[in-house]
Amino acid sequence: MKNKVVFLFAIFLFLTTFAFGASNVKTGIEVLRESGFKILQGKRVGLITNPTGVDSQLKSTVDILNEASGVKLVALYGPEHGVRGDVYAGDKVETTIDRQTGVPVYSLYGKTRKPTAEMLKDVDVLVYDIQDIGCRSYTFISTMGLAMEAAAENNIELVVLDRPNPIGGLKVEGNITEDKFVSFVSQFKIPYLYGLTCGELAKMLNGEKMLDKQCKLTVVPMKGWKRNMTFDQTKLPWVLTSPHVPHATSAYYYAASGILGEFSFMSIGVGYTLPFQIFAKDSIDGSALSKRLNDLHLPGVLFRPIFLKPYYAVGQGKNYSGVQFYLTDYKKVRLTEIQFYVMQEMANLYPDKKCFGAATENRFDMFDKVCGSDQIRLLMSKNMKVDDMLAYWRKDETAFRKLSMKYWLYK
Repeated sequence: MKNKVVFLFAIFLFLTTFAFGASNVKTGIEVLRESGFKILQGKRVGLITNPTGVDSQLKSTVDILNEASGVKLVALYGPEHGVRGDVYAGDKVETTIDRQTGVPVYSLYGKTRKPTAEMLKDVDVLVYDIQDIGCRSYTFISTMGLAMEAAAENNIELVVLDRPNPIGGLKVEGNITEDKFVSFVSQFKIPYLYGLTCGELAKMLNGEKMLDKQCKLTVVPMKGWKRNMTFDQTKLPWVLTSPHVPHATSAYYYAASGILGEFSFMSIGVGYTLPFQIFAKDSIDGSALSKRLNDLHLPGVLFRPIFLKPYYAVGQGKNYSGVQFYLTDYKKVRLTEIQFYVMQEMANLYPDKKCFGAATENRFDMFDKVCGSDQIRLLMSKNMKVDDMLAYWRKDETAFRKLSMKYWLYK
């Protein structure tokens, strides 16, 4: 009987390891737990999180802190999609009560995006634990920055439980956001891909005075993470960060197509089974577009024709054709520039279907905000040539990379 139990337990361990892998990275919440929650002992804690705030066994940070001895979880704060992930993309998050813990949940994605003094009145320390995807336009880092300002204004410490940047810690792409284009989708003067973990970014926001006020900040760093790691190398389970980012690799595709996705000019796969992985439209030749893009010999990416009928969103129910793109060399690929070359080749093939035409003018403002400048659009729209805007897109990368190294927590 004993041998049978041992055998069954061994099978269980094998299946668990096969499913999740033996993670060689410990996230901030796990490091905090290892310390016995030392920095939170005797304190009333407010937690900003969502379903991505989990340990390596998928236990929620909400429940971990709620059960932690000596820690009193008194408030939860829901960013876009909500604390438990039960809010659809773009929908407002309502203030409510968390059913599992009975703790009040305050909305940070509705009329209020920054915690108010009333929301923080019973809190000694704010904790932030959300998996980011490494793109400036993804709103979770904007929520973090506003929380840092609120913490400073209310004399509350803010603790960031660090997590991997799924795009890695080495890719820096895009110009720095200009004053006129600061918004919730480009909240900080950083490149589009900034190559930092959320903890490192928080340190930079404080250190470079990128916020109106600087807070008392503590970052609980990971153990085992290295800058050149892709997410799969961490062997951590991926929890979808939003409905159309179901896999860690979705972060790569988001970076490569999300800016173009600000228009309804083409489908980028949202509404189909390949979110952010395709560029498609009605009445175009996917084979011709694929050939033109492959003939550019862009480093680290290949294209193939694809035919589809989107289930919802852009092109719903229509017969679309276009290209699916594949990343063949992650170190060499310039992710963000893929979409600009698609715009270029679409204009070459179909001059009447230019993405910067009258049909898309009502989205110019959002496109510019996501790009952090109107110069990308203005420079490219003259001749629909990527070369006309490429120097501007890349102009801040070297200086930012050098500056950001001051805040690296990992090599």
